[in-house]
Amino acid sequence: MKEIKSILHEYSYIPIICGPTASGKSSLALNLCEKTQGELISCDSMQIYKYFDIGTAKATYQEQMQVKHHMIDIVEPDQSYSVNDYCNDCYKVIDSLLNQMKLPVICGGTGQYVKTLCEGIKYTNEEVDEAIVKDLYEEYEHNGIDDLYKRLEAVDSIAASKIHPNDTRRVIRALSLYIATGKTFTEWNNQSMTEGPKYPFKVFAIDMDRSILYDRINRRVDMMIEDGLLEEVDRILKMNIPTGSTSMQAIGYKEFIDYFNGSVTLDEAIYQIKLRSRHYAKRQLTWYRYMSNIIYLDFNDSTEQNIERILNEIK
Repeated sequence: MKEIKSILHEYSYIPIICGPTASGKSSLALNLCEKTQGELISCDSMQIYKYFDIGTAKATYQEQMQVKHHMIDIVEPDQSYSVNDYCNDCYKVIDSLLNQMKLPVICGGTGQYVKTLCEGIKYTNEEVDEAIVKDLYEEYEHNGIDDLYKRLEAVDSIAASKIHPNDTRRVIRALSLYIATGKTFTEWNNQSMTEGPKYPFKVFAIDMDRSILYDRINRRVDMMIEDGLLEEVDRILKMNIPTGSTSMQAIGYKEFIDYFNGSVTLDEAIYQIKLRSRHYAKRQLTWYRYMSNIIYLDFNDSTEQNIERILNEIK
């Protein structure tokens, strides 16, 4: 692990500010950057994509002028981008900022990105025969996810316990890896964690009452609609990005595909966005519960109080 005290002097840890969607983490990180003259590194698996702005709550032009942001708008919408890709690119940004004697402030709600950075995980790039994956997807199309999930539980109960039964992509990835290599997803992950984290991180998460969070999510979706989300999705659909692309699975975008196809009304699409956003927030909270040494910040405390808490913890 690289120590940073000799470079930044004031700080011993790099802060990662996370929390569920609409919890106010971006605003807190922005204020922390201003306080420390640091720069913000996004830790969001959808903000990496170009053109996906309103629905991903990407920093506005004014916010990016206020504080320099990294790791947004770096990938074309039809490109694949793995968690390993993210970490490698994030490390380069951190190195660059440290060389400039600037504090990197990492902020985002993608739990897998946060966990991978903090634990120094290097996920396997083991190639799986496409025929295996194709067969599993065909089985999924015919029988649903339940049988596949039960098969995963039988061979790798630890991985199954950490993957939501409806997360089709990850269930099939874990199962296909076992079929192809004879080694479970958990065994590959354990092998990948031998080096440990590259930098000293401290993770902070905003804690708040669930009813308040859900109300904020609903109001955020309404604001996104007012800000032009529908028009943004229309522009993106006209780019003919394959609907199977990861970018097109983003909440706030895939729901409008059905609307533009005429299969649901606008109100129904908006309702689904709010519902899936709330479900996503629950999954984010589950990620954080499984992470060790996470420091919770009280939503009811002032921004100044939470910044002071973060600064005390990273010194």
